[in-house]
Amino acid sequence: MTESFGNAASRLDDLVVGSEVPAQRNGTGGGPTRSADLHAKLDERAAEIVARYPADRSRSALLPLLHLVQSEEGYVSPAGVEFCADVLGLNKAQVGAVATFYTMYKRRPTGDWLVSVCTNTMCNVLGGQQVYDALTEQLGVGHDETTADGRITLEHAECLAACDYGPVMTVNYDFFDQVDPDTAVALVNELRAGGRPQPSRGGRLCTLKEMSLQLAGFADPRAEAVADGLAGDPTLAGLKLAQQHGISVAGYDPNTPIKGSQTGDKPAPATTRPAAATGSTAPDVKSPDDKSPQIRTAETRNPDAKTAVPDAPGTKTPVDGAPAGPGDAKAAEAAGAAANQPASDAKPAGDGGTDAQQRSLKEAGE
Repeated sequence: MTESFGNAASRLDDLVVGSEVPAQRNGTGGGPTRSADLHAKLDERAAEIVARYPADRSRSALLPLLHLVQSEEGYVSPAGVEFCADVLGLNKAQVGAVATFYTMYKRRPTGDWLVSVCTNTMCNVLGGQQVYDALTEQLGVGHDETTADGRITLEHAECLAACDYGPVMTVNYDFFDQVDPDTAVALVNELRAGGRPQPSRGGRLCTLKEMSLQLAGFADPRAEAVADGLAGDPTLAGLKLAQQHGISVAGYDPNTPIKGSQTGDKPAPATTRPAAATGSTAPDVKSPDDKSPQIRTAETRNPDAKTAVPDAPGTKTPVDGAPAGPGDAKAAEAAGAAANQPASDAKPAGDGGTDAQQRSLKEAGE
């Protein structure tokens, strides 16, 4: 039994980090920092992260702590898993379950530049696969593989949510729009040469470790890290069409401040459309269908105190006559079995009557 638990623990480490050499697992040689060294380097920032959450909700700090580990190690290492477990009082299986769920946490050493090429439907139609193939040939690596110099990791990516700019690729999740094989190859060559190309939208690129530190909640000190990216033409297409055809929201003034309760302003009175005359003297009564389906569903699932529901606490549902006793159920079941017509094998239809049911229950209890 002990051996099986040991094998399970070994498989967990494999799941968290993928393939590693023994020296890396022991934290010796050129492998990742040992857990004790991580405590020496990261404890101060880890305490700052944990302090952001209520004392009884410290487990919520796990996500930024994993980013913090990745900012030091370049991936979520076994030592990093142990570090997070120590800080939050969790076991390594709990930390590993989270680390393996989110794709932004890398389970093996990753390069400074994570190059993701969208090969999903829209980008693929526009040439995304050709871009990926060109980068594979140029870099000499495939999906989730890192170049020999450790600088670039290449990966296929599912939809990057920028279909109107396809084909797109990202470098450490910053967008490069409407790329083709030539521009993509030129981009990775610039990265390998030490450059930091300007993304199509956003600030100057940062390495995977720098990005992970920001995701952990710490500001990037570089002056060029924060920039206002310009909106691209596809994003502005609808606005330009509206301006061209004179379409605008009636009475909308973009210079008018939005009123809210915090400023003490009273909300504008709701405008209602008068009901059409029906010619009847009876009072108007709203039909149940007057409510939206979402509201009706919510009220059905979450009835208020005035709604009579059989299983609502403290609610009594009226019944006709005296309530049924425990023996009535068996009597009704026996009557139903007796009323069934025999099946082709001369046995009653159903489960064979109450005797068979009692035998089954007895056998199950044994």
